[in-house]
Amino acid sequence: MPVRYSMEAGNLADLQQKEFELKDPAPHEVQIAVRAIGLNFADVFAIWGLYGATPKGVFTPGLEYSGEVTKTGALVTHLKPGDNVMGVTRFGAYTTHLNIDARYAIPLPEYWDFATGASYLVQTLTAYYGMLYLGALEKGHNVLIHSAVGGVGLQALKIAKAYDCFTIGTVGSEAKREFALRQGYDHVIVRGKDFEQQLRQALNGRPLELVMDSVGGQFFTIPYKMLAPMGRVIVFGSARYASPGDRPNKLRMLYYWLTRPKIDPQQMPETNRGVLGFNLIWLYERAELMHRLLQDLSALQLAPPHVGHLYPFAQLPDAIRFFQTGKSVGKVVVHL
Repeated sequence: MPVRYSMEAGNLADLQQKEFELKDPAPHEVQIAVRAIGLNFADVFAIWGLYGATPKGVFTPGLEYSGEVTKTGALVTHLKPGDNVMGVTRFGAYTTHLNIDARYAIPLPEYWDFATGASYLVQTLTAYYGMLYLGALEKGHNVLIHSAVGGVGLQALKIAKAYDCFTIGTVGSEAKREFALRQGYDHVIVRGKDFEQQLRQALNGRPLELVMDSVGGQFFTIPYKMLAPMGRVIVFGSARYASPGDRPNKLRMLYYWLTRPKIDPQQMPETNRGVLGFNLIWLYERAELMHRLLQDLSALQLAPPHVGHLYPFAQLPDAIRFFQTGKSVGKVVVHL
């Protein structure tokens, strides 16, 4: 019998394996035996009940998977049983099997394993859409990338380097600094009280044209004030709200909420800079755009994503707990 992790949002300890019956795929769907699951910060916030898109009642978390097609619906012609695919889903990926609209099952590159496939789509599409479509990235720009060695950060670095950009990455601990430099960042900052001074030194007079922000707080405010005219901050996460624990730390989160950055839109034209927010799940219904983005990315010939940590399916809750610590490098993947 297929097995999935299900819960009502609120407490990670409630996430439990349950058997379920999976029907044949609908005409436009494929059925997939899941082989790997990619973890994302959106998973944590959904489990805690703090993600606006979280389904009501009992649900199965998870946005990203890879696996093998086992059945195809009557209208599906581009995939067949035995094909290896990677995909995104609007929740439901914490499972051994699923039915999914065939548009969201993307052929796995020939030399990629399933863990690599489960590490690609969410991170790379977030980075590419944020940087090119929202951030107006151009060749030679100077780019600041927060969470530099996370899944999105490493893909954002590859995209920036494909555009010959000067890249500054930020990390949360000294332990990650050398790894970030080995990946190709021009400068790496360990976020701390001297962040503004470090950023000015790293820029060394260069204009700051794009910030990929997944942290928030002062690490949003300081780069925003330093943006060059026409510069943009792309907000794609709020990692500072995350913390270890099965339940959210509501007092800490309340403090961060009350002290969150506030921007006066009437002042923005005076400095000619902008802020845009992006969440990949809101593009889920626009499959045609996703495929267009993937074609653009194919032309860049990016190196495969970095899989940093592997956990078995039976230890999926432990994988999430590790992910919450902020100690991960690259993608955390659960394999089946």
